[in-house]
Amino acid sequence: MNAMESTIKKSLRASGKILMKSFGKIQKYSVKENQSSIVTKADLASEKAIVKIIQKEFPKHNIIAEETGFKSNNSEYTWIVDPLDGTSNFASGIPWFGIFIALLKASKPIASGIYLPFYDLMYFAEKGKGATRNGRRILVSKEKAIKNVLLSYSLDYSEDPSKTENEVKIIKLLVQNTRNLRATNSAIDYCYAADGRLGGCINQTSKIWDVVAPYLIIKEAGGIVTDIYGNDMEFSADKGNYLRNFTIVASNKYLRPEIMNIIRQVMP
Repeated sequence: MNAMESTIKKSLRASGKILMKSFGKIQKYSVKENQSSIVTKADLASEKAIVKIIQKEFPKHNIIAEETGFKSNNSEYTWIVDPLDGTSNFASGIPWFGIFIALLKASKPIASGIYLPFYDLMYFAEKGKGATRNGRRILVSKEKAIKNVLLSYSLDYSEDPSKTENEVKIIKLLVQNTRNLRATNSAIDYCYAADGRLGGCINQTSKIWDVVAPYLIIKEAGGIVTDIYGNDMEFSADKGNYLRNFTIVASNKYLRPEIMNIIRQVMP
């Protein structure tokens, strides 16, 4: 195990212990940008523990973390941290949450991990070396017919009603063409797409810390991952750009044409 992998896994475990100590208790929270974006004390404690471990092992690297923002050291390496993905679920006592950590070299992900502490499931990928779950190799679904799979579609608050209307149109078409839709609006959706339990996942409201880790894990599991328009995803780790919105569509190569065709019926 190299230093990159050990740092990611050590940080994920430390974060998981903190979150599980608080999970199941009534969580007070603060609202951030809107009612769908909240933060708890557990988010902050988790992030503090992760950042401390990363800074000890790689003191010259940059860090972008959801709650504390961008800490730049003018390095070509940048750590991307979401200390609690699925905060609303966590605060409500629902075990659909996880932790994301990824490392960029320039704008390219080279290693990432996702931990689901309630289920003790650790997903990890290193560029060019495949993806694993608790140390065992995983692959995306091999299903070729969209009618035979469950897909995940995460829907979040938007200040633009037309965006929500378009998403509902896409959801309607997906329901009519897939076995059905599922969504936890959390790390679980991406993990289940990576290990083949879901046929794919779609999310149109994300930040950089929501997408870098699953992007690499799903790709290394054999999936195709792009933005909602079918373009490859670029992760610019600079102060003026890191807060932009990201969209993500992930699936295997067989289901992708049908999924993109459905999306393009609404968003040409």
